[in-house]
Amino acid sequence: MRKNINFGFTLIELLVSMAIISILGLGLISLQYILGQNQVLVWNNYISIDDTNEAISQMVREIRTSRYGDNGAFPIIGAFDTELIFYSNVDDDAGTERVRYFLTDTTLYKGVIDPEGYPVTYPSANEKLFSLSQIVRNGVTPVFYYYNGDWPDDTVNNPLPAPIRLSESKTIKIYLRLNANADEPSSDYVLEPYVQIRMVKDNL
Repeated sequence: MRKNINFGFTLIELLVSMAIISILGLGLISLQYILGQNQVLVWNNYISIDDTNEAISQMVREIRTSRYGDNGAFPIIGAFDTELIFYSNVDDDAGTERVRYFLTDTTLYKGVIDPEGYPVTYPSANEKLFSLSQIVRNGVTPVFYYYNGDWPDDTVNNPLPAPIRLSESKTIKIYLRLNANADEPSSDYVLEPYVQIRMVKDNL
């Protein structure tokens, strides 16, 4: 006798196959979503770091060309771990602006005050604030380090302690750890430029 051989799928087999295909499809969609989200995070991190890098380049130029204020004040008037205050012409006009860079939590700010009146004053109420970066991950690590004219040969007295920074600083280091994703400190990007202050440096 000849037996009838059925090469087709039963209903159960068809349902199982569809379930497996559906699970695989959902897995692929989920994987694509995760990869897409990671790419977005990486791109956003890159853009944020690039914008911060450009802002720091501007900061370096302003610190390097710092000068006496229009009120006769010394070029640097505030030298703290997370705040630097100095005078510089930041907008290429006839006046010298009071400039303040400071870190609050994870945001780096720039404050600018234009000179006004005679005798010249810099009213703090007139300060214009700009947010430069919101991804700074320094924590308790200082943003600014200060060095005298004997650095880098003198590593004993440098970086300078707070009491003598205003009178002795010739070079300033800016240190920033940047990361758009606070949960991945291993991928922090570090900016660490050094700036010589032309107005006060010794090797003129």
